[in-house]
Amino acid sequence: MRSPRPYTPQNGSGTQSLTERRKAATQLDIARAACELFAAHGPDGTTAEDIAHRAGVALRTFYRYFRNKQEAVAPLLAGGGDAWRALLAEEDPATPLAQALERAVTRALSDSKAVEEGLEVTRGLLRAATTDEALRAVWYRVNQESEERLVPIVARLAGPEADEMSVRLVSAAATDAIRVALELWSAGQAPVSGPGSPADLAVRCLRELTGAMPLLR
Repeated sequence: MRSPRPYTPQNGSGTQSLTERRKAATQLDIARAACELFAAHGPDGTTAEDIAHRAGVALRTFYRYFRNKQEAVAPLLAGGGDAWRALLAEEDPATPLAQALERAVTRALSDSKAVEEGLEVTRGLLRAATTDEALRAVWYRVNQESEERLVPIVARLAGPEADEMSVRLVSAAATDAIRVALELWSAGQAPVSGPGSPADLAVRCLRELTGAMPLLR
């Protein structure tokens, strides 16, 4: 049986029912509790019961949304992708695609205390994922789903003449640029801003991966 996908973005808070908003809030509470406990004790030292207790929910509620303890972090990991796609979607189609991508990536990975706090959470999770296969699988799946949702945004910005392969390649490269940047940054001690930061590394990765793509010339 496939696990539920609590991190699938909704169409917007204005279209969600009160019940849906409450469910989303509960999922985020559970996700935050999981991140806190993983940071303190690691995945091996944390149980689903521990997470449910920290989040203030019954164990059955935990399993209503998540198949296992590692799945519980997915809403927070997916949140960064949701934010960066929303920023890219704000770009004017008249803007050169390479410029739009770099600006959205930089904005998504810098310039606010909330972003900095989220990056530190991600750093802790990615470090834990190096020794936890299930947690790594969640990270890769979240990135794959983010890439799929990025395709229509890139297609709109690229214009009607862009072919599907080019659009998909750009979407894959942009997603991998951020993923690789976060993994490299998480493994080291670089700060959240400035040289070696996630934003700095992501732009460098993006340029390396897309430099030869006709769609971005």
